[in-house]
Amino acid sequence: MRMKLNNKVICADGFEMSVQAHDGAYCEPRISDAPRYEAVEVGFPSRQEPLLMEWAEEPDQPTNTVYGWVPSERVSLVIAKHGGMVSGEVPKGVAPLRGNDES
Repeated sequence: MRMKLNNKVICADGFEMSVQAHDGAYCEPRISDAPRYEAVEVGFPSRQEPLLMEWAEEPDQPTNTVYGWVPSERVSLVIAKHGGMVSGEVPKGVAPLRGNDES
């Protein structure tokens, strides 16, 4: 089976990041198509995000690195901080909070 990669998350304020979870990603559980992920892999954010720095593989290159095993709740918080997600995909367990919702 071919691994599905999520489309890059783009937030309302323009912040972007990759959020992945599958058997080849730094996530928990480390399987493809889990019912819910406790932690996910974030990659290559468009700018440094202090809420993610403790998981940076290369902290001196915050926009050119991978962030492994980031708690799903923390990723949801990052999305909310940046006004919600206007496009992209997140793994199950990450609340996407749509930035274009009227509710």
